Amino acid sequence: MSIKYQIKRFWKFLQKDTWQSWLVSLVLILIFIKFIFFPVFSLITGSPLPLVVVESCSMYHESSFDSWWESNSAWYDERNIEKSDFESFPFKNGLNKGDIILVFGRSEVKEGDIIIFKSTTTNPIIHRLVSQNPLETKGDHNAGQLSIEKSISDSAVLGKATGRIPLIGWIKLIFFEPLRPKSQRGFCR
Repeated sequence: MSIKYQIKRFWKFLQKDTWQSWLVSLVLILIFIKFIFFPVFSLITGSPLPLVVVESCSMYHESSFDSWWESNSAWYDERNIEKSDFESFPFKNGLNKGDIILVFGRSEVKEGDIIIFKSTTTNPIIHRLVSQNPLETKGDHNAGQLSIEKSISDSAVLGKATGRIPLIGWIKLIFFEPLRPKSQRGFCR
């Protein structure tokens, strides 16, 4: 039997509506994503994490930008970040838990960008850059900075957010939500 015949036969098997063909298709899709899609996408974006899911509410804005600014402006005013500055920042309305973020690692970062950086926690952190010297970030929804955000090394930065696909990340999060503390589960409020 020729290779061409074997490929046609395998293709017909995959098109059948059986649990076996579904299982084989699922395994092939996972292999493709893990060993072809993500490595090529990482090469293109220059980031080891070209797509990340927002897993917390730290970048969430619970209201319109003007209302959010009214409630949160004091922290930014102390650091000479004015409302007009913030309005020009990328993703000025924050990010929602479950958003998928496109990350580019080859870009220069500037104040206001949302960066992704490695931390001492298990997962990278996605927060807004509020100072460049030293690199410091803050979650838009957080009252203040975490201690790990006050002096981030350049080598810890994995890239900056350049695009967003709203809420599709819930496909992943739904499996991990039951393992989180009750106060961190579900949509942001």
